[in-house]
Formats: sequence, structure tokens, C-alpha cells
Amino acid sequence: MTWPGSRTFRDLHSGPAPLLLPNAWDVASALVLVADGCPAIGTTSLGIAAAAGRPDAARAVRALTAELAHRLATLPVPVSADLEDGFADEPQAVADLVAELPVAGINLEDSTGGRLVDPRLHAAKVAAVKERCPEVFLNVRVDTFWLGEHATTGDTLRRAERYVEAGADGVFVPGRLTEEQIRGLTAALNVPVNVLATSDHTVPRLAELGVRRISTGSLLFRVALDEAAAVVRRLRAGQPAPGATTYGELNALVAAHDARQPGRTP
Repeated sequence: MTWPGSRTFRDLHSGPAPLLLPNAWDVASALVLVADGCPAIGTTSLGIAAAAGRPDAARAVRALTAELAHRLATLPVPVSADLEDGFADEPQAVADLVAELPVAGINLEDSTGGRLVDPRLHAAKVAAVKERCPEVFLNVRVDTFWLGEHATTGDTLRRAERYVEAGADGVFVPGRLTEEQIRGLTAALNVPVNVLATSDHTVPRLAELGVRRISTGSLLFRVALDEAAAVVRRLRAGQPAPGATTYGELNALVAAHDARQPGRTP
């Protein structure tokens, strides 16, 4: 199964500016981001996991991730699902999961349990997914800098190039990267390079460095939690409540989306 916007999603990586991809953790957050004009939506494994009281990167949210992907399938924009490490060691099991999801893209990270995996094993997952689902944009996450393990540009490129050779459509290198490191990655790789939005670099500067996709990762989810606590502190201090999207507006947005779900009757 492939979302009909796969080609649109692929094209967003070659536009005049990098694709700024916000990552949602539930239906409501995705709807608000789409209403604000975002051309595509990603999901965040940490947001999904933490909202359910589960740890991230522990293969704990396979079912929840698949359920959210199906719930977002009627959005008018492409959706990319964060699949952690594919929730399995066996390449064919990962390919089977991707084939079941109505998504335009996926993220697949090369670490399990907080440790890098053998790049040959991860490349086998990449190859299996691309053979089974060639239209899905497969963004391979290289976790060298994220985990502080083999965290050099050279080691990162060696892993990334192996995955590209196996069929990866893009390479995602999360972490606090320097301009020199980012430039080294974008200059050496012939596929779109994806980095995280951080306080270190602006979107225009990342564009100048050759980045083609910028993800918010779990940032929006964490900021939402921070802002919720800040509102309570304001109220506790005797300050007025801040303005926000109204109850009616949000409920109407969710109701309209719910009405579009398969099996719903008018």
C-alpha cells in the first residue's frame, strides 16, 4: 500500500527551499500543522511513545505507529512515518510492515537499543523495503552523531553510502552538527540530506549548506509539554490565561477529519 502523494513527497525534496517537515504525535497535532499550511507531515516516535507512557526506541509503539499512520491517511498532504529501526531485526518483517502502511515515506534508523547496528544488516532492511515498496521515500537515519558512537563525518558517510547503494532515497543525520560536518555530508552524498532543526542553524543557513530536508523531530512535542507547564505556572502566579485555538475550532477540525475516515457514514 502506498499513499497516492508519494511523488509529491519526493518532489518536495527538490524544491527551491528545503522541506521543513514538522513531526506530529497524534491526529490533532497533525491537523493543526496541516491547517497552518505545512505541505507534508512526519510522525515522531518519541512523541507517540511518551504520550502513551512508553520509552522511545524500544520497539514499544509498533501498533500505535501503524494506527496513527492509518488515521492520517486521509490528510490532504503526504505523511512520512517514523518507524524507529523497523521494530524488527528481520529485513522481510520490516518490509512487510511498510507495505501495510498508507504512507508516502518512512524513517528507518540504524540503531537498536541505543547502539549502532552492523551497517550490513541495516542495508539489508533498506534493500528489502525498496524491493517491496519502491515508491515509498525511504529516509535512512544514521545515528552516529546522535549516539556519540563513531561520530565522525567519515564514519557517517561510510554507513550512509552503504545505505544509498542499497536503495535509500535520503539520509537523515540527527544531532548537533557543525557547519563543516553538514557541508561534508551534503557535498559527498547524491541524495537529499536531512538534519534536525536546532538552535545552532537557521533554515536559510541550512539551505546554503546544501540541506534538503529539516525535521523537527520530537521538538514540537517537547515544546508543547513545556508550554503546558508554563500556562499552569502563569495561572498559579495570578496571571490571566493565554489565548488559544478555541474548543469549537479544534473540535470541528477533528470532527471533519473523523468523518473522512474509511467506514464512516455521512
